Amino acid sequence: MSDVTGRFVLAAAVAVASLVMAAAARHDYGDALSKSLLYFESQRSGRLPYNQRVRWRGHSGLTDGLEQGVDLVGGYYDAGDHVKFGLPMAFTVTMLSWAVLEYGDQIAAAGEGAHALQSIKWGTDYFIKAHTAPNELWTQVGDGDSDHYCWQRPEDMTTSRRAYKVDAEHPGSEVAAETAAAMAAASIVFRRAGDAHYAHLLLHHAQQLFEFADKYRGRYDASVRVVKSYYPSASGYNDELLWAALWLHRATGGREYLDYAVANADDFGGTGWGVSEFSWDIKYPGLQILASKVSTTHHHLSLCLSIADACTQPMHACTAPT
Repeated sequence: MSDVTGRFVLAAAVAVASLVMAAAARHDYGDALSKSLLYFESQRSGRLPYNQRVRWRGHSGLTDGLEQGVDLVGGYYDAGDHVKFGLPMAFTVTMLSWAVLEYGDQIAAAGEGAHALQSIKWGTDYFIKAHTAPNELWTQVGDGDSDHYCWQRPEDMTTSRRAYKVDAEHPGSEVAAETAAAMAAASIVFRRAGDAHYAHLLLHHAQQLFEFADKYRGRYDASVRVVKSYYPSASGYNDELLWAALWLHRATGGREYLDYAVANADDFGGTGWGVSEFSWDIKYPGLQILASKVSTTHHHLSLCLSIADACTQPMHACTAPT
């Protein structure tokens, strides 16, 4: 091998090694996890805590709810906006909680366990405030139209902070049920983390919200019309009702929530709506995964929910074992 060839081979080897190292660096999932949780800190609304890591953010939205006589300070801003939209915020907290339940050990091993719990609690603390009565939930703060016309920091915002709610006369089953799911899922997280009192509080709110969502059924974007341009409910509220019921079953072990899911699975589209999307709007894929993880003592639920064409028996035959 000539000297030139040798230098060429060595240079090629170094280049390949560099590419391999660069590829490994591009797939640093621990770093991705850390940055994802930092993103939630950057989206915080309200009075920021002393241990806030995103130092360029300050207190904001400190008068949210004041015009309506309620304390709605806190929660998360939506994407790059300054509006607080209840439905996607609740879905975010549900998914954060689910991630901790499924991958808590790995998240903790990456040194992000405490940050993950803080991200969940920042949302659930706000939901507790927003749930001001058994049948009343504040679902939005701010106006999307004026917000999108204005480019400014949340610390300096001058746009409307009007708040909107759903109640018995103006129902919003999607957002009430999704908030119930979020609080039920989070209750499991905090119970496992040793905070039984907070877990019990979350579960109490979750049960009330589910009852509200089910008893006073109606589309939330018909009651809070300003949300239609941003987060309209294309799938309706049936998927959220099933989703919330399964999360409450997982959180409580209560037979009544499982029975509810089974009894309504067919009529609510849980057994036959094949979709490729799982999002803040469409929960069917997620609830089918939840159903597949139900204890084998309730194996009938997998037949009724987890696979769209698997329920070959009539729904009356898919009943819980005694």
